[in-house]
Amino acid sequence: MPAISQKETTSAYIHIPFCEHICYYCDFNKVFIEGQPVDDYVEMLLREMKMVMAERPIDKLDTLYVGGGTPTTLTPKQLDRLITGMREILPFTDGEFTFEANPNDLLTTDKLDVLKANGVNRLSIGVQSFNDDILKRIGRIHRSADVYTAIANARKAGFDNISIDLIFRLPDQDRSDFLKSLHQALDLDLPHYSTYSLILERKTIFYNLMRQGKLRLPTQDIEADMYEDAIDLMESRGRHQYEISNFAKTGFQSQHNLGYWRNDKYYGFGAGAFGYVGKDRYHNFGPIQQYLEPLHNHQLPVIEHHILPLSEQIEEEMFLGLRTMQGVSLDHFYDKYQRSVDSLYAPVVRDLKTQGLLKEEDGFLRLTHQGKFLGNEVFQAFLLDEGMI
Repeated sequence: MPAISQKETTSAYIHIPFCEHICYYCDFNKVFIEGQPVDDYVEMLLREMKMVMAERPIDKLDTLYVGGGTPTTLTPKQLDRLITGMREILPFTDGEFTFEANPNDLLTTDKLDVLKANGVNRLSIGVQSFNDDILKRIGRIHRSADVYTAIANARKAGFDNISIDLIFRLPDQDRSDFLKSLHQALDLDLPHYSTYSLILERKTIFYNLMRQGKLRLPTQDIEADMYEDAIDLMESRGRHQYEISNFAKTGFQSQHNLGYWRNDKYYGFGAGAFGYVGKDRYHNFGPIQQYLEPLHNHQLPVIEHHILPLSEQIEEEMFLGLRTMQGVSLDHFYDKYQRSVDSLYAPVVRDLKTQGLLKEEDGFLRLTHQGKFLGNEVFQAFLLDEGMI
């Protein structure tokens, strides 16, 4: 198989599926860590990387992102083995190297010291709320005091590029509670923040409670107010919105995630991971043993390949690009697909502009302020009818 050019593939995502506890809202591929073959998983994960690099080599990766699950549930020794192995196999020398973490895993600096020593330079910490009662209610095992300890330890270990996640529209959460969490988060003076509205995904505890009528959630109007508060407060504190759910000081935008939203290609390693190389969107087995078995036999653990037709490539270009505040470049779109946005979407664009959800300026199509609140409706409008391509 020919080498993949750097312009096509610039990043890699590595999935660690282990958790100490399963949060009630989470539908990511994850398992309780107790009793799991963690050491074997790390070794087979490195084997997968070797095999993929042999089949689909690349000169250089610009970003690495280790997510989960909870990557920091690994012991310091396991973390060192994982990252040392990754650095030996993957063509990554410098650039953004992110690790997801939970606050309760950073109450000492032992794991942080391992991450720092191995070149990790960005942390994404799952905080979700500063209200201890809400944290209990959503199945988190850390408490707000742990967040302050974790941030202090991270800074002590030498990390300055730190992001935290917050969730709004949580059960029994009101606007004032979320606003208080926003203030507490911003008072930490971090360069990056992500804030997401709760989504009820199938196969989660919260989804089952909702079906039973036992989940009390804020109304849509309150949810919109919470999002408005986040946008306004972040901007007032110098954290500029650059994507629907993400805010950063200038120069601290997540380069790895920007690659996703630019519809760039990426490798996916680990149980349940997705990758997108060339036109191939592939998906690994999710259950641990089903992921490990083929690797023990020196076979890749891919459960599915999907070669994206041109129509899906174009749809994703629009969906993902419009998530960013920069929007979709009309010139770049034409250069990439040899057809204009107008030739495919003129009536759609005209209608969305009339509704006040979309605007065109400086050669870009962008969401309006109102459009940010109705993003999913806007994105659905860019689905192509069969036969249009």
